[in-house]
Amino acid sequence: MFGIFDTSTSALVAQRAHMDVIAGNIANKDVTRDADGNPNPYRRKVPLFSPGRVTAEGLRPGVRVDRIVEDPAPFQLRFEPTHPDAVRSGPQAGYVRMPNVDYHTEMVNLMLAQRAYEANVSVIQVSKSVAQSSLRLIA
Repeated sequence: MFGIFDTSTSALVAQRAHMDVIAGNIANKDVTRDADGNPNPYRRKVPLFSPGRVTAEGLRPGVRVDRIVEDPAPFQLRFEPTHPDAVRSGPQAGYVRMPNVDYHTEMVNLMLAQRAYEANVSVIQVSKSVAQSSLRLIA
């Protein structure tokens, strides 16, 4: 019975991490420079999920964020010749390399993560109700 709670809790933690990554992507969707001030756009991040969660006893049922990787998709180009990070010469002159973050995609992913989070909360609530009903029958 408690395995259900552990599995759903691991999914809650994983979906929370997913939502944090999405929030970071949305917050950085217009960042055209890296931490050193060089014109290097923010690269979208994506969580990779793996089955099982690591405990002292070994791998248990559930889900976890294995790692967070950068999306290799190409950067978007926006024509803004007056932007300080615009390309100055060559075939892309006047274009600014923008992050590969699409706001609409991130919002859809956020809704999916939110629904998965809510589904796991429902599983926990139903499991709690079943456990309470079982205890009432025993007593």
